[in-house]
Amino acid sequence: MHSSATFLIEFGAIILALGLLGRFAGRFQFSPIPLYLLAGLAFGEGGLLPLGTSEEFVAIGAEIGVVLLLLMLGLEYTATDLVSNLKTQYPAGLVDAALNALPGAAMALLLGWGPVAAVVLAGVTWISSSGVIAKVLGDLGRLGNRETPVILSILVLEDLSMAVYLPIITALLAGAGLAAGSATLAIALGAAGLVLVIAVRYGRHISRFVSSDDPEKLLLVVLGLTLLVAGVAQQLQVSAAVGAFLVGIALSGEVAEGAHGLLSPLRDLFAAVFFVFFGLHTDPASIPPVLLPALALAVVTAGTKIATGYWAAKRAGISAKGRWRAGGTLVARGEFSIVIAGLAVTSGIEPSLGPLATAYVLILVIVGPLTARYTEPLATRLTGRSRRTAAAAGGEAPQDRDLVPSPDAPAEK
Repeated sequence: MHSSATFLIEFGAIILALGLLGRFAGRFQFSPIPLYLLAGLAFGEGGLLPLGTSEEFVAIGAEIGVVLLLLMLGLEYTATDLVSNLKTQYPAGLVDAALNALPGAAMALLLGWGPVAAVVLAGVTWISSSGVIAKVLGDLGRLGNRETPVILSILVLEDLSMAVYLPIITALLAGAGLAAGSATLAIALGAAGLVLVIAVRYGRHISRFVSSDDPEKLLLVVLGLTLLVAGVAQQLQVSAAVGAFLVGIALSGEVAEGAHGLLSPLRDLFAAVFFVFFGLHTDPASIPPVLLPALALAVVTAGTKIATGYWAAKRAGISAKGRWRAGGTLVARGEFSIVIAGLAVTSGIEPSLGPLATAYVLILVIVGPLTARYTEPLATRLTGRSRRTAAAAGGEAPQDRDLVPSPDAPAEK
């Protein structure tokens, strides 16, 4: 069969399969990301239907998927929002990084993978999934809760931290020496700082330059500008994803809203292709040997994320129920853990890192929505029982202060 015909059949089958999997996930109200990863495992080497001629095109689509994911993330925030969050919420961001990155680094070192893989796995376990958490908050009707701004602040700080973390990991994976790595990091930090300053002072002028009443022209200008900046950033060893993120931050107002609406379908398409591509590079037979470490890491980092959310919500004056809800909501890992692991997989530093990251994300992207829903009622029941037991032992009447309505308690449904 002609190679172009084979390509169309293979790529068409992938897109059709992703569409059906997305509909299946939507029908049962859960994230399609684990299904996309499983599809990648099925289409990759060692899977049920290995690809032949379309893998190279899928690889390019996956790169565009990462660029669009970071662009859309940048469009969510203005430079002023980011600066404000940095000033007020940085202690929560530091606690989040310490509690959730260290278990990943420790696991990599325990497995004998070396310092570079330790930095990569630290990033995989550190970053929560903004996409999954945003969907869960909407599904559970918690967007107006008092703990929700605390959750969003932590997500923003994590996303902003990627602007520093990704250049570091890119330099480490490229095997750059101390001088070259320092130069790369300096360029990245300088570019990020310059873009933030320009966005704060001249964001309106940039948005006015990009703005257009014609959706087609707006789409072409924003997409072209993003790919151009991402390519230049990659040429400077900064990371294409960081370049796209900074373009998103620089755009604001009606331009950001319009671009968000126009680019969302493209982002969903190429992001799905990205998850498939990640699965393609993972041999299904390599997952069982790392399943136990992945499960242990998932249990530990689910606990550390709950502790992070609880501490941050307590610091913001939220009551006990809201603290547990904040912690349980932050557990999900997803797209950005895969982005970080994908960089390591393509560099080939540690063959088992990809399978471990895949298994880890599969576990937590499924468990995350469940912890968001059930952590607070479970914790309330356990803490109430322990108080009643202590009161009975001390001969005092049981008191359950959580039964007193709090200002941040969600409305009864």
